[in-house]
Amino acid sequence: MHQQKRQPELVEGNLPVFVFPTELIFYADDQSTHKQVLTLYKPYEFALKFKVLCTTPNKYVVVDAAGAVKPQCCVEIVIRHRDVRSCHYGVIDKFCLQVSEQSQRKALGRKEVIATLLPSAKEQQKEEEERRIKEHLTESVFFEQSCQPENITVSSGPSLLTVLLGVVCIVALMLPTLGIWNRWCLSTST
Repeated sequence: MHQQKRQPELVEGNLPVFVFPTELIFYADDQSTHKQVLTLYKPYEFALKFKVLCTTPNKYVVVDAAGAVKPQCCVEIVIRHRDVRSCHYGVIDKFCLQVSEQSQRKALGRKEVIATLLPSAKEQQKEEEERRIKEHLTESVFFEQSCQPENITVSSGPSLLTVLLGVVCIVALMLPTLGIWNRWCLSTST
């Protein structure tokens, strides 16, 4: 009897979508950042189609906004920011990558990617460096505080009481106990 290998039933919206990066940052003063690449990874053994949607499509150009992904492959999606103006600084836009089966229209999975336009890469790097320095200082202060010895008394050796107790124990062990016991038993019985 020959059994056919059945593909599991895919439920709408439950399929994990793997995209890198999950955040796009564009810098107004750095033209090299105006074009970025999203990579859609597909580790599954069945073919899927994808579609890229955007909350503000007038600000971006998405090259190959829809297409197919072969089993266990990846697709690079180029996104260009085309409206670099100061009024868009700090505004968070969203891209939604939807995947579905080749023959179906229902979305099996979605992944959201946020995009932000910042005024200057140099300012951002400066702020990032300042943040790292503050974190480092905070960590080193915490480390110094947590490693400070508390009120611990350090002794230079055993105390006098311990030495005296040890000597008494040694003397007691060296005494001939069997003879004393026998003599004590004889004296109490008479």
